[in-house]
Amino acid sequence: MSAAKIEKLVRMANQIGDFFAPMPGSAGVEGAADHLRKFWTPKMISEIIAYLNAGHAGLNVTAAGAVKSLKQDARTVL
Repeated sequence: MSAAKIEKLVRMANQIGDFFAPMPGSAGVEGAADHLRKFWTPKMISEIIAYLNAGHAGLNVTAAGAVKSLKQDARTVL
């Protein structure tokens, strides 16, 4: 995957995280994860999970939590 592509995915995930961040408690992370599940392709999701797994720290707190939730979903499916 190209650096430009992952940068775009990170930017989009952070924008989604920023939108949902003001929600109380865990609702922000849950809302962001739900948005990613509904609107991102499985390939996009696997790429952002791989980014997080590689130890990159470019995701904001809400986006990182949402991606961790997606990662847990992927484990459940396997």
